[in-house]
Amino acid sequence: MSGRLRRALRARSDKILGIVPRDLSYMVPRDHWQDDREFRHRRKVVAGVSVAGAGLLGVSLSTKPASTEFYGLTLAVAATWTAGALGSGPLHLGWIEYRDSSVRRPVLVPVATGVAAFGFFYASALVCRQIPVLDRAISKVLAYADQGSGPLVTLTTFANGAAEEVFFRGALYAAVGQDNPVLKSTAVYTLATAATRNPALVLAGGFMGGLFALQRRATGGIQAPLLTHLTWSGLMLRYLPPLFRDEGESEVQGHGQGTA
Repeated sequence: MSGRLRRALRARSDKILGIVPRDLSYMVPRDHWQDDREFRHRRKVVAGVSVAGAGLLGVSLSTKPASTEFYGLTLAVAATWTAGALGSGPLHLGWIEYRDSSVRRPVLVPVATGVAAFGFFYASALVCRQIPVLDRAISKVLAYADQGSGPLVTLTTFANGAAEEVFFRGALYAAVGQDNPVLKSTAVYTLATAATRNPALVLAGGFMGGLFALQRRATGGIQAPLLTHLTWSGLMLRYLPPLFRDEGESEVQGHGQGTA
């Protein structure tokens, strides 16, 4: 092999490496230290907001779909998470490191991760349709999307997705300290979801909460989990409701759309 060919192959290899990110076990170097007073303040705020937000979340999903109370309460949940996160202390966007040692803000990789997560959940949903307890639980949640106003449902979905990342992967992750932050933050996120008393949401919260926490640990910030969460939520909102809509309802909605 000639020297020119070897150099060309090496250059091509380096170029490919430049677009391959490191895996989630790699942590980008960061310096996010807080003094003891700031850390105690963050913990106090996070503790209070966790209880208040979980309570509001549980109440919001006990209201009727498409009701004024539902939209008001879900937006109040998002506002609670966001205010708590901003009031707890500094937040960071984070970085993603590639195998050529270049460092960039995470954008494409988190979006692709969100698409992959949706694919996994869509396949899982096909299985859940055959399990009555999960079929009922998922159908109950999706009723809020099916029966509600499209723009308002989209607004509340994205508002809460973003707010959850700002609070749970931002403020709460930083508040639990350096001892198993992925496990601890995921456990609190899952417990907050348990306030909905919906097994499908609890399972989804545990799985996705773990993924979001791993992204937070790897990148040192909230941008990666936020983009993954919004991508995943948007696709779930768009493609999952028709999967759990019964045939009679689908026909009625289909005729209604055709005469609009």
